Amino acid sequence: MASLNDVKNKISGVKKTKQITRAMNMVAASKLRGTQMRMESFRPYATKFSEVLGSLAERADEDASPLLIARETVKSVNVVLCTSDRGLCGGFNANLLARADSLVKELITKYPDVKITFTNFGKKGRDWCRKKKCEIQKEYLGVVGGKFDFSIASSSGQKLIEEFLNGTYDEVFVIYSRFKGRAKQIPEIQQILPIPPIESSEVKEEEPASFVAEHICEPSADEVLGAMLPKNVFVQIYSALLETSTSEHAARMLAMDNATKACNDMIDNLTLAYNKARQAAVTTELMDIVGGAEALKG
Repeated sequence: MASLNDVKNKISGVKKTKQITRAMNMVAASKLRGTQMRMESFRPYATKFSEVLGSLAERADEDASPLLIARETVKSVNVVLCTSDRGLCGGFNANLLARADSLVKELITKYPDVKITFTNFGKKGRDWCRKKKCEIQKEYLGVVGGKFDFSIASSSGQKLIEEFLNGTYDEVFVIYSRFKGRAKQIPEIQQILPIPPIESSEVKEEEPASFVAEHICEPSADEVLGAMLPKNVFVQIYSALLETSTSEHAARMLAMDNATKACNDMIDNLTLAYNKARQAAVTTELMDIVGGAEALKG
């Protein structure tokens, strides 16, 4: 059995760890509120933007923009991988990296000679790419989980569009974590280039007769659609960053809460072990005293 000092030192160490995990839980909860408000404020804009694009796409020609035209042969694919810069958030990053690994395998199976490159948002994704010896085209650190604005999405999105138009990339995907709730974040893959067929979010399968407003535009639907499609790429990237950032804070808050509960359980078990060790020491001392007294009587 461990000595009293050993058990006491373990209890002290676990209590200090508990203080750290509780503080990290509170910080994550505070950041989650702010990021979640930004994400929920941006969702209606992204939904309306997709609705307007869907309305214009129905009246525009198929070749209204080169961003809509799929390549006959796919030789190069870029994957925008959104992860966190720090750990201690449970299986958040592991799930995203597993999704990225599955996408790479699917692309290699579909296009045997394809060249896959990565655009990384976050250190965890960058480190994974280095470990897998994947080519990193661009990396943005300190974005996910921190403070960022729409400019980071527009600058990175503009570079991807230019590379797509000049033939460097044939397809572009984004991997991010969709925020479903504080206890549920789902890794998702979305193709952003070439832009897939846009469907109005207002039309639901169970409601085929839903009314969709027809948007009047000048000078023509083709020209307006051509101007809005690049912005759609920016919106998708910015939305993915907001979703991933919110999911990271939620995952870290849950992980630190579980860690705090585990510390409480360890403290209870160690306290019980300490009491047993102390009682055993007291019993041993009493036996020595009684034995000495009996020896003196003899």
